[in-house]
Amino acid sequence: MNSKNKVKTVLVTGGARRIGAATVRMLHAAGCNVAIHCNKSTTEAVMLCIELNLSRKGSAYATCANLLNVDELKPLIKEVVKEFGHLDALVNNASSFFPTALEKLSEKDWVDLIGTNLKAPLFLAQAAVPYLRKSNGCVVNIVDIHAELPMPGHLMYNVAKAGLAGLTRALATELAPHVHVNGVAPGPIIWPNSVEWEDVDQRRKIIERTLLKRMGSPDDIAKAVKFLILDAPFITGQIIVVDGGRSINP
Repeated sequence: MNSKNKVKTVLVTGGARRIGAATVRMLHAAGCNVAIHCNKSTTEAVMLCIELNLSRKGSAYATCANLLNVDELKPLIKEVVKEFGHLDALVNNASSFFPTALEKLSEKDWVDLIGTNLKAPLFLAQAAVPYLRKSNGCVVNIVDIHAELPMPGHLMYNVAKAGLAGLTRALATELAPHVHVNGVAPGPIIWPNSVEWEDVDQRRKIIERTLLKRMGSPDDIAKAVKFLILDAPFITGQIIVVDGGRSINP
């Protein structure tokens, strides 16, 4: 049965908060069933699930898994398929983010940043492929403009996102013609929840380097994801940059 004939089911990792939650809400508003993955944000995931199910019964499902543990990834995919009967799209949004100067870089940093930003998307895609092939589905990876424009002091994060950009193109080749794979690369959308990003002057300088001279919003990313899942059947292997022109104004 082609996915055009039924409600699409989308799994969004890290879907309880921030860009993930905006993406879940937008896809749900567009008529999709949504599986909201979380690791530690259980309360937020459950509350979002309740909110969406109140507007459309049985349309949202919350689930928890530690993406650093590969053994939990296949069961996560199977759980979503068991709940909704099929899977049409995987959005690899979950991400660790913290500074890693070269002099202080540790193997633990490598495991965390590569694990969430590159390893988990790869093995989740592997687990999802049998179901995505049946539905002629898709994978959307949330990359970052810093995959191409490395951010000083964030060596390992830059490397991880660059790897995710490469993975996006490689998977598009590997999974054609039945599954299309694309990415969305955010620029300045929402500030990280950390002390080093509370500097108002630093924020102002970043915004000034966008051509549009303003921040974007999580909805800007969610709209791009929705487009790739619902309205772009002839696009694969591409990364859409959503950054207010920051990447062409270095």
